[in-house]
Amino acid sequence: MSGAFQRVIGVVLLLGAGALSLPVAASFLDGPGTENWILSVHAGVMAVVGAVCGSALPALAPTGASTTLRALIGAGWGLLAGMVGVLVFWFLLSGFGGA
Repeated sequence: MSGAFQRVIGVVLLLGAGALSLPVAASFLDGPGTENWILSVHAGVMAVVGAVCGSALPALAPTGASTTLRALIGAGWGLLAGMVGVLVFWFLLSGFGGA
């Protein structure tokens, strides 16, 4: 599999997970004592998903990076994709004018 194809697959997977993990976390954690955990769980899930993608798709990290470094870089990409997911839902719920 070529490096460009691995990057495309990784970005699509991470952006899809970033967009879907926030409402899934909110559906499970939207209660009187757990609503403050939604963003924390979302960030944790995205870091794990990113680490798995970074380990499985070596083109997401620089050439010659160790497995640990690939996982750390993947976790960073996962957190970035999670922030994009939060921003997308913010604009979908509030619009560009704000809440």
